[in-house]
Amino acid sequence: MFTWSSDHIAPHERFEHWREVRAKGMFGVTAERDGDHDGEFRGSLTLRPLGSAALVELHATPYKVARTQADIVAAPSDSLCLYQQLEGGGWFEAGRGGRFITPRGTLATSYSDLAYNTVPATAAGYHLRVLKIPNGLALTKRAHELVASPLDERVPVTALIQSCFSDLVETDNSIGAEETELLVEALGQLVLIARGVAEARSDASRAALRVGRLSAARYIIGRDFDHAALSPAFVAGQLGISIRHLHALFEPTGQSFSQNVTAVRLAEAGRCLRQNAARPVADIAFSCGFDSLATFHRVFRAAYGMAPGDYRRALAEGG
Repeated sequence: MFTWSSDHIAPHERFEHWREVRAKGMFGVTAERDGDHDGEFRGSLTLRPLGSAALVELHATPYKVARTQADIVAAPSDSLCLYQQLEGGGWFEAGRGGRFITPRGTLATSYSDLAYNTVPATAAGYHLRVLKIPNGLALTKRAHELVASPLDERVPVTALIQSCFSDLVETDNSIGAEETELLVEALGQLVLIARGVAEARSDASRAALRVGRLSAARYIIGRDFDHAALSPAFVAGQLGISIRHLHALFEPTGQSFSQNVTAVRLAEAGRCLRQNAARPVADIAFSCGFDSLATFHRVFRAAYGMAPGDYRRALAEGG
């Protein structure tokens, strides 16, 4: 992973370096500052390869960014871009896509080699992530139609994109290369579906939807594991699929839906036991979604080889 910060550069040279070396040299964009923003500039970024894609996370004080036709000719990228606004907001102007604001948490997409202008919507400046997926993996001959645009959260596939994106960028390299590439490919295809330039019934789209729905199902389990009533029917309803389809999503993973739920609950129970020695075991069990203390003891012993109380005592004794 590549990291860079303006802190090691003299204050009066920071923005010039950022403009020429980082903005134009790395990203192929034109950066300019208004007189209103002539104070000390600060910027930092990380660049992390994720399979065949690349993830950039960027912090910077306010300035204007433009991807001009001259920039595109000088530094073509031929990629699908997925943007996530982490803090503040951003204002975009994107040719035929018109103008729009990206609030905190918003995901937006575009084809890299189309012109746009953007500035931060607040004085806090930029804090965003950009995932760039090479054309050969995801895009079609209709890439030129993908002017910058926010994803519509009313479209069901957007939730799948959000879940896959989170799985990909927030794992701290805890997933393997094969799963990483699977997520990259799925994300690219799901974006094309969301933007209306890919047929949802194609083989590539069906495969991407399976990956996205499995990711979203796991997200719902992680969010709602503390509800004892969490069931296949509830999760399937959230995803708009049948219960049979939901179970089929988990089959290739080697862990059923119920096993996945139990694993998440046990992991949280173990964390609670480690971090709060005074909290009653029964309270932990019910707060983690187990519907009875007997069930909790049985599955905990099967997973850890001892009862919850013994586990806690072993930790206290340094065992």
